[in-house]
Amino acid sequence: MSKPTSVDEYIQTFPEEVQSVLQQVRETIQKAAPKAEQAISYGIPAFKLNGKTLIFFAGAKKHVSIYPYYNEMNDAFPEANAYKQSGKGTIQFPLNKAMPLDLIAKIVKFRLQQNQQG
Repeated sequence: MSKPTSVDEYIQTFPEEVQSVLQQVRETIQKAAPKAEQAISYGIPAFKLNGKTLIFFAGAKKHVSIYPYYNEMNDAFPEANAYKQSGKGTIQFPLNKAMPLDLIAKIVKFRLQQNQQG
C-alpha cells in the first residue's frame, strides 16, 4: 500500500466511523488555524504555518492521536491528563468516547501563539 499524498487520501484509508472522527478533528484544527496549510508529513496529516508544523493528527484502530510537539502539555492543559499520552507531546483520544474538540481547538490556538512568537 502506498503512502497517502493528501489528507483526504489519508482519511479514506480508515473505516467510515473513524473517517468521521478524523474529519471532525481536521475541521476543528482548520477552524482554530484557518491560515494553516494541510500537508502529509511523516505519513500522517499535518497543519503548517510559516514553514513550521503546528500539529499532526493520526488515526488508529481504537484512538485518534494529536501530536502538538509541546512538551509542557500537562502544565498548559491539565485536562489532557485524562487521556493517554505516549511519547513526547502525543495525546491519544479513544474512539469509544466523545472527541474533546474544544480541547483540541485550545491546543491548536496555543500552538498558533507559539508559532507567531518564533
